Amino acid sequence: MSSDGWKTLLRIVLLAGILYAFLVSIGLMGAAFKIFGKGVANQLMTMTANPLVGLFTGILATTLVQSSSTTTSITVGLLAAGSLTIEGAIPIIMGANIGTSVTNTLVSMGHITRPEEFKRALAGATVHDFFNLIAVLILFPIELAFGYLRHVATFIEHGFENVGGLHFASPLKLVTKPAIVGLTDLLGQQPWLVLIVSLAMMFLALRYLVVLAKSLVISRAERVLNQYMFGGALQAMAFGIVLTIMVQSSSITTSLVIPLVGAGILTLEKVFPYTLGANIGTTVTALLAAFSTGSPAACTVAFAHLFFNLSGIVLVYPIQYIRNIPLRMARALAELTSKARGLAILYLVLVFYIIPGLVVFIWR
Repeated sequence: MSSDGWKTLLRIVLLAGILYAFLVSIGLMGAAFKIFGKGVANQLMTMTANPLVGLFTGILATTLVQSSSTTTSITVGLLAAGSLTIEGAIPIIMGANIGTSVTNTLVSMGHITRPEEFKRALAGATVHDFFNLIAVLILFPIELAFGYLRHVATFIEHGFENVGGLHFASPLKLVTKPAIVGLTDLLGQQPWLVLIVSLAMMFLALRYLVVLAKSLVISRAERVLNQYMFGGALQAMAFGIVLTIMVQSSSITTSLVIPLVGAGILTLEKVFPYTLGANIGTTVTALLAAFSTGSPAACTVAFAHLFFNLSGIVLVYPIQYIRNIPLRMARALAELTSKARGLAILYLVLVFYIIPGLVVFIWR
């Protein structure tokens, strides 16, 4: 093998190792938030008589545990116990859809020391935030007025009664779980310490991931990414669905592309439909899990989550003027925060923590 060949092989090995560290850092961050917030999230779910409070509860609970699947599982458990109604659960599911996008926004902060890279990465992350916010703004009032999602989900659920479930093992979770569990135990299950270590790992991994990705991807795989995986909206959406079903986490799926957007390898327009596919993919894994429980309430909530995302895509994506709104909002925020990067942190804290927290605890 030539010297160039050895160098390329070494870069690939290093890239694989750094990518593994990046994935572990995301899982470790989620573990930290779960230690912090699972009990709090469970308590929050009981304060949802007001649909608006339910919506913001879903946002806050999901940002605390860094997992819409966990929020959905808690919701289903409370439904089965009679502590929640379907009407009370659906706003929580909508809020969980917004809250789950916090992870890729957090990941974009790893680029904050490099202004141009950060501007691209933040836009790539927040286009997901803004789509979910717009979908809620459209569908939440419709649900309150007509019970659209409740009626559709209940009707579909009746057709799937007594259907057995399927279980998929996420290969990424199987590979990263030992490292995540080992590090969490090594750090004494101390949430602040686990969070600090996860953030340090993520920042270091992102720094070198972008450098290596540029040197490898730009010369060899950029054409493949842009032509086959992100060649068109339907291709990108399908890729997002399949990858999310495989890894069983929309947070991982969306976070994986942020370094590629930051590096300029993928554009915002190409990543947008991919994130919508991730939204659908995460509901498919929830549906499979719901079928395995045999609980009608679990299936109804899972179908409501699926049809919320499908309806949002149908209402927003096909119409160019509406489709451009989240793209313009993401670019505007990225442009603003590139001049005052502290505003990006303020956006993150306000949208995902302070505003939902104030609504929940004042209006409950």
